[in-house]
Amino acid sequence: MLLYYVRTFLPWILLAVVSGWNDRAGAAAGLAAALVLLAQDLRRGHRLDSLILELSATVFMALLTALAFAAPGSSLLDYGASMAIGWLALTAWGTLLAGRPFTEGVGRRGVGDEIAATDLFKRITTVIAIVWAISFTVMALVLAYVQHAAPDGTALLVAVKIAGFTVPIVFTARYPEIAQQRHFARHGIDREAVR
Repeated sequence: MLLYYVRTFLPWILLAVVSGWNDRAGAAAGLAAALVLLAQDLRRGHRLDSLILELSATVFMALLTALAFAAPGSSLLDYGASMAIGWLALTAWGTLLAGRPFTEGVGRRGVGDEIAATDLFKRITTVIAIVWAISFTVMALVLAYVQHAAPDGTALLVAVKIAGFTVPIVFTARYPEIAQQRHFARHGIDREAVR
């Protein structure tokens, strides 16, 4: 699971690291990584609904790269970290509003069609998407404040990002098991009989 998140967020990581030296290079590196990862996933036959974050990253990186090259002195580029996380927040909230949380497609990669069709699976993936959306939103707001108030506060920016990603990653790893246990207990289902 951790490898999935590192791979999925690689364009965002490259953007953050390389932009520290050069905004154009950071945006271009993020775009290149997003395109390569998306192409690999499509070649592997992944369904589009499981690639929402990858598609969103590609669109954002393309827009940011265009901005970085068209207006290299734009003050918007000073808020790259908060814009990037804000974009992820919009993506997460948008999928929730559309009734197709991005986590549903991701979760489908690890389960069969029978499980993916259950209400329990849909509830679990929706709750996980809400946690990610809230985390992205809070992180984007805090990053925007830090970038405005202390633009050279690199350690604080990194700490906010680490906390902002750690919370939903840990929640995503633990919540499905907890939700299943509650569901089985509530319905008097013997968990061993289900396996």
